[in-house]
Amino acid sequence: MMQSAAMRRTLLAQNKQFLRSRISPLVASTSIRKMSFPAAPDYVPGGPIIQGTVNDPTPFPAPSKSHGSHHWAFERLLSAALIPLTAAAAVTGGSHYPVLDGVLAISLVVHSHIGFDSVIVDYLHTRKRPIIGPIMKWTLRATTAGVLVGVYQFNTNDIGLTELIRHVWTA
Repeated sequence: MMQSAAMRRTLLAQNKQFLRSRISPLVASTSIRKMSFPAAPDYVPGGPIIQGTVNDPTPFPAPSKSHGSHHWAFERLLSAALIPLTAAAAVTGGSHYPVLDGVLAISLVVHSHIGFDSVIVDYLHTRKRPIIGPIMKWTLRATTAGVLVGVYQFNTNDIGLTELIRHVWTA
């Protein structure tokens, strides 16, 4: 055991001397002034094209009432309105007030649509995902339209959303 430790120390010392003899001439002979960098590559056809310079201002989209603060305010208003709507539908029962049941159902579908749309905008933006982004947006729109038709059919031809929740809760 002692011999192997002594051998390891000897090998380590020999490796350090070898590395110093190889690296120190390189470090001594190289200076920053003597270093040369390769020239910038020329334009490659089919390669990335960057327009403008880093000092050009960022183009801003035209103002729109469907984006920005108006959009954000509508989302918050809808989220806040779901609290009393849910409470009112739970207290009164959907079969007695079908309009309230319909408003609650539509509000829940629109709230879900806005939430899923935010996920798609954040993670599948068309600038980064030019194929799957638009496909997912149209899939969400078609799904939301299908859910709205289904909710309408369920509320008019069946027991309604509030009565369904009440039956599931008491089952």
